[in-house]
Amino acid sequence: MAGEKSGREDPKFRHIDSFQDYVDVDLARTHGFSRSSAAKNIDPQLLESQHARLLRDGFVIIEDLVSAGQLERLRTEATAWLDKPGRNSFEGERTQRLYGLPEKCRAADDFIVHPLILAHLDRLLKPNYLLSQAQVINILSGSPAQPLHTDDGFYPWPSPKPVLSVATVFAIDDFTEDNGATVAIPGSHLWGEGRFPRDSDPRVKAVMPAGSCILFLGSLWHGGGENDAGESRMAFTGQYCEPYLRTQENYFLSVSKNTAARVSEDMRRLLGYSIHPPFMGMVNGMHPKRELPSADGPSE
Repeated sequence: MAGEKSGREDPKFRHIDSFQDYVDVDLARTHGFSRSSAAKNIDPQLLESQHARLLRDGFVIIEDLVSAGQLERLRTEATAWLDKPGRNSFEGERTQRLYGLPEKCRAADDFIVHPLILAHLDRLLKPNYLLSQAQVINILSGSPAQPLHTDDGFYPWPSPKPVLSVATVFAIDDFTEDNGATVAIPGSHLWGEGRFPRDSDPRVKAVMPAGSCILFLGSLWHGGGENDAGESRMAFTGQYCEPYLRTQENYFLSVSKNTAARVSEDMRRLLGYSIHPPFMGMVNGMHPKRELPSADGPSE
């Protein structure tokens, strides 16, 4: 019709010459790439030293990451939900697990978006990486050791894999030799296809005080240890994955829109309110944050 502009004449129209103009390109006008805000103040030398050990061994143990107050808040909130036994022998029949933490336990946010952890993830994964799962794990006394496993084993990639996922285990209780400290095989993230743990492989127990964390790559062979200490051992674990992979927990169903609107921007991005270019994660052709009642509201 007369007077109408074609799409190419519209100043908002974007001309795409090739598929390469889509790949890893941030095309959003309003809600662009979200990057970790709190990670900017991390000492670069400390980060580099830990990063080198992480790539060499597949894990790094970092002490004194969270305070006694943060630990107690998470313990208090999680304990109210830990009323069920384990579901199977792999998860641990004497191991209690709490899922859906972003909706149930606001205290877990401090662990999920810890600045140092995000600084490592910024180096290991693509922008807008996702929270794959988050749990509080309470290993009861008398629980046998968990079978050794990798966290990225369900992604069909030949080994050795690129970094597809990264995980944390925070000690809410002290991790000791006897109470189920996480067991890891150093260097196992570099193993080739068909290589599985052997009795002769060296193992390391993540013995560490409460408030500490073992950070490890998803391809590292590890597992929860045997607990014969006579008391339970509580931990928090968070797993993160590349933005183009499916997450283990479906946070669009387990986390309400009202909750997603109130959490921090880092947390909201991890829950999937982000875009991996060119348009993975969109809703009706637009950024998912537009679906929230007040995405810029105050966090709790």
